[in-house]
Amino acid sequence: MADFFRPEARAFLWRWREVFAASVVALFGLWWALNAAGMTVWLGYVVIAIGLGWGAAAVQRARFASDGDGPGVVQVRERRLAYFGPLDGGIMDVDDLTQLTLDPTSHPDPSWILSGVGGQRIAIPINAAGADDLFDVFAALPGIRTAAVLDVLERTPDAQVIIWSRARPVLH
Repeated sequence: MADFFRPEARAFLWRWREVFAASVVALFGLWWALNAAGMTVWLGYVVIAIGLGWGAAAVQRARFASDGDGPGVVQVRERRLAYFGPLDGGIMDVDDLTQLTLDPTSHPDPSWILSGVGGQRIAIPINAAGADDLFDVFAALPGIRTAAVLDVLERTPDAQVIIWSRARPVLH
């Protein structure tokens, strides 16, 4: 059965699986709202809202996802980000992150450059294994717009782009 779909079609379906699941939930809510009687009709509308909200987040996550064939492995555990690459790597607490940059000129693949409090820098290829988990890390940064992250990924600029920077406190 695994040979039924071409590998490209299988990868597409896997990447957008969460969107398909959210659509099923929203359609179930619509069916429930249209076919229920009495007080339970409003539960169908609640299920529709849950499906639409989940679907909106799932579309963003699917747009961010990569094939995972790049060098290295990304792990996110308890707000600690770790990248283990073939030539370099590093570990950084998410709370210590001060700047997020996309470097499309890095070799062999475009990379996320994460800068930390003490000048620490970690370069993570956008298609490293586990790099999809970075979406949740980036979405949790204060004041970041996930739409800006997705736009930069889609248009692939020619030079480094600072996507997010922590606001520096004013001393006086």
